[in-house]
Amino acid sequence: MTVAQLKMRNIGPKSAAWLRQVGLRTREDLEAAGALDAFMRVKRAGFKPSLNLLYALEGALQDCHWQEVTEERRVELVSGAEAAIALLPPPRGRPAAGPVTTTMMQETVPSPVLFDEPDEHD
Repeated sequence: MTVAQLKMRNIGPKSAAWLRQVGLRTREDLEAAGALDAFMRVKRAGFKPSLNLLYALEGALQDCHWQEVTEERRVELVSGAEAAIALLPPPRGRPAAGPVTTTMMQETVPSPVLFDEPDEHD
């Protein structure tokens, strides 16, 4: 049975669709991957999951409501997600940073003197 057919706790239709699209189709697939890897697969696929998905996946694996995942476990999951996200390449179509501009400074050369300024005394 697929994740959606099992009606796993915390896994709604959108989350189930994301999981299917990244190859996690059964509870066994999700258990083998673990919450963090499943979350990262969804993120790497280009979806924009919030941390609530991470907590929901962990809650589904623990068979508890996502808000019942302990604070200690949440900190572990977030820390792992942040480390994994830092290793991701920048999104396609966007520069890794703002545009780079190069400013060329021209050396100013005094213009040649064609006439001497007349002295006030001349």
